[in-house]
Amino acid sequence: MNKKELIARRVAQELRDGDVVNLGIGLPTQVVNYLPEGVNITLQSENGFLGLGPKTVDEPNIVNAGGQPCGVVPGAAMFDSAFSFALIRGGHVDACVLGGLEVDQHANLANWMVPGKMVPGMGGAMDLVTGAKKVIIAMEHCTKTGEPKILPECSLPLTAKGKVSMVITELAVFEFRNGQLYLIETAEGVDVDTVKAHTTAEFIVADDLRTMSITTGEQAL
Repeated sequence: MNKKELIARRVAQELRDGDVVNLGIGLPTQVVNYLPEGVNITLQSENGFLGLGPKTVDEPNIVNAGGQPCGVVPGAAMFDSAFSFALIRGGHVDACVLGGLEVDQHANLANWMVPGKMVPGMGGAMDLVTGAKKVIIAMEHCTKTGEPKILPECSLPLTAKGKVSMVITELAVFEFRNGQLYLIETAEGVDVDTVKAHTTAEFIVADDLRTMSITTGEQAL
């Protein structure tokens, strides 16, 4: 199992039956492949959908917020961007799962811009992070060059301040509790010292620290 699949499988356990969920582009889109049995969610997309279906090649005229062809499920609704963002800003999205460039120990997120590089725009990330009831950041623990991504302070331009609920990586699961960062799970075969060696943020090891469990089954959306 590769890193991204492991992360997606663990994120899937955080979603509850009936949740309205927004999945960011990239790794988060994999989460729907690993929902636990009996958990059915409604996918919301910034470009105007409730009830977005999985990625497909059969519906080239319907795309998700990342521009990927997708379908819709029975009962889906389509609307303009104004209504879509009203749903997000009005607190009607139960959870959003986004990738991250950096997260710091103050629950700040940077995930939309790298100075000096061309970016298409911020998309819906700023609205989602401030509007969703639960914000899960799904990302690899370190950069491609091995630098930690969970930091004392974000160095990149912020997407939002103090809004991250959880961070899930291939090494560990962190949760923010009363403004403090807690390590609540480590991946199988990973100890606390290994997590500390790859994390520069200060964190508290939870008293009930446990080994990360992941879903083993798969179900279609």
